[in-house]
Amino acid sequence: MPLPSAPLSPRVLHISQPVDGGVAQVVAELARAQAAAGLDVHVACPDEGLLPRALRGAGGGVHHHSWPASRSPGTGLRAEARALGRVIDAVRPTLVHAHSAKAGLAARLVLRGRVPTVFQPHAWSFEAVGGATALLARRWERHAARWAARIVCVSEAERDTGRRAGVEGTFTVVPNGVDVDRFRPGAPHEARERLLPAPFVRAPLVVCVGRLCRQKGQDVLLRAWPSVTERVPGARLVLVGDGPDATRLRAAADPSVVFAGAAPDAADWYRAADVVVLPSRWEGMALAPLEAMACARPVVVTDVDGARESLPGDGRAHALVPPEDPAALARALAALLRDQALRDALGRRGRRHVLDHHDARHAAAAIGVVYRELLGAAPTNAANAAKAAEYRECTTP
Repeated sequence: MPLPSAPLSPRVLHISQPVDGGVAQVVAELARAQAAAGLDVHVACPDEGLLPRALRGAGGGVHHHSWPASRSPGTGLRAEARALGRVIDAVRPTLVHAHSAKAGLAARLVLRGRVPTVFQPHAWSFEAVGGATALLARRWERHAARWAARIVCVSEAERDTGRRAGVEGTFTVVPNGVDVDRFRPGAPHEARERLLPAPFVRAPLVVCVGRLCRQKGQDVLLRAWPSVTERVPGARLVLVGDGPDATRLRAAADPSVVFAGAAPDAADWYRAADVVVLPSRWEGMALAPLEAMACARPVVVTDVDGARESLPGDGRAHALVPPEDPAALARALAALLRDQALRDALGRRGRRHVLDHHDARHAAAAIGVVYRELLGAAPTNAANAAKAAEYRECTTP
């Protein structure tokens, strides 16, 4: 594969599969921020989903390249890798940033370190599977780490999980961030009137935002929910999202549960909630609790990677429960639903915490530092021609 000639500002190629959910949102926001900062930004991903829609709405500042790829590895991997190779040859990136397991697999197989490569797992692949498949995934991550110039983890816990699994490399922790202007406090009653049927507008309301899949643990939440409604009569639960477990979850739900489907913007759902819950089985650092706290809503989350780091220290006692523990989840939700003063206090603390520690602009700036460390200080406008030769030298392996 030919090496890229260095442009006067870095040409970054983000590669992503999935194209929905938190990973897609992180990639879209990062790409937009980098384009606004003067980088030449390209994104390779499938044509359908939240991510390509967000890129089409970015006003031309980010270049989208079609990369047909399924979410999971399979028999089509070889063809997907060839297709990605063609995108890389066309873009000629200075740096490649691969997001999540599938993109990290394909990108590192194609490049094998020939272009500086950042791999961001967004939760490790071996946590999503079990048995022999998990063993193979761990072996792959150990082997492929040599082809990543930097591994970016969204929490210290995610980094430590990788190291315990034997993944060796140069790690940088960049906590997830959210758009604190888009996710901001609002009037709960007005949000409910826009979103909910009349019987739900005044009911005690719990909202869960996330892909309907095993990772996010909505099945555990549905097992906990009858105990919540026993303690808090009239309580309602809304599941916002879609995914492979939708049919099974609907069959397990009682009439007090509403399935709202996927939402292009979940901000109003957070504002409508009395409590936001995410009972995940694994994460790197989930976005939904950060978004909810940015909207000044209290959260209940499972104590998986990134959860403790995403919460203000004085709110953890009320927010954290063990994973896969319906009884503990029910107790935490009921306690918050019955205590408005505590909910309001936790919401205020959460908003301050996100403003201080999880603003998306801070995350984009931290990723920029990683790029500069890998590439050297690159000029950001064409007039600075004196720096161009030095930059080319920095980017030539």
